Amino acid sequence: MEETQLNSTIDPACLQEPPLAIDVIKQLDVFGLCLYFMLTFMSSISLLLYLEQCFYIYKKLPYPQKTTIIWINGAAPVIATMACFGMWIPRAVMVTDMTSNCYFAVVMYKVLVLIIEEFGGSNVFLKRFSGKTFKITTGPCCCCCLCLPRVAMSRRFLFFLKLGSLQYAILKTVLSVLAIVLWTNGNFDLSDLEITGTAIWINPFIGVLTIIALWPVAIIFMNTNSFLRSLKIVPKYAIYQLILVLSQLQTSIINIVALDGTIACAPPFSSQARGSMLNQQIMIMEMFILTLLNRCLYRRTYETLPSEVHDNDQNSKVALQTALVEHDV
Repeated sequence: MEETQLNSTIDPACLQEPPLAIDVIKQLDVFGLCLYFMLTFMSSISLLLYLEQCFYIYKKLPYPQKTTIIWINGAAPVIATMACFGMWIPRAVMVTDMTSNCYFAVVMYKVLVLIIEEFGGSNVFLKRFSGKTFKITTGPCCCCCLCLPRVAMSRRFLFFLKLGSLQYAILKTVLSVLAIVLWTNGNFDLSDLEITGTAIWINPFIGVLTIIALWPVAIIFMNTNSFLRSLKIVPKYAIYQLILVLSQLQTSIINIVALDGTIACAPPFSSQARGSMLNQQIMIMEMFILTLLNRCLYRRTYETLPSEVHDNDQNSKVALQTALVEHDV
């Protein structure tokens, strides 16, 4: 009897699938329409700025740096565009989120490639750092394992670093396609946390792959960023990390809160659909700001990084001048 009374107090829309696009448009008031069109305008501007940035990079920067930078610059605009589609078409959120995540999986690998290319490519990188030991006690895997020894840079070690990042770009795409196929058949549901559900197996596995992919990028960055300060590699890496946190961690937190029922149901949106809608809207604003920041960092030409011999010559000159000054004194 009590269960019947409880069910009768719940709006049936709170238990339904996400609404159709036309239903979303019909229930919007003046404020809602203004908000939706403003967010759509922001995502459109992000995409247009990215396309113009691609044209600039293609004309001004040499190959292969320009292709890598174009990939990295596209992270924020692509996520904003997919979030805009998910905002207007709530039932497509599964597809839009998977598309954004697959693109960013490639960007994670491209960040590692960019750092290597800033030194002149793999051969020049190995020539400069071959035999030098790299610290591997970095996040997210081994930041607390201070007892781990330093590893000498070699062609084999660099190959494993690239492979560790590339595996995520490949496997993430494969698992995303599998999840979408299962979702269309009703076998993949993020709210199904039972041991027999597919989501409880696929999502943790993707999380492990993410951690493994982040580690090689962090190793390369932590051991080489001091040589790339003139190329503003630190703020570039910080924005990449920020996009990662916002697109992965923020989305996961909002989804968990929505599944818990903390985000209230607002017909025609269920709690989960409303949480997803709020996440899309927040994501558009965040990615719009990051698109502008990326434009400031990458929209410039710069000379090739000085070689190690040049650095040693400069250090020798400074040491010689210091010795002469001390001798005169």
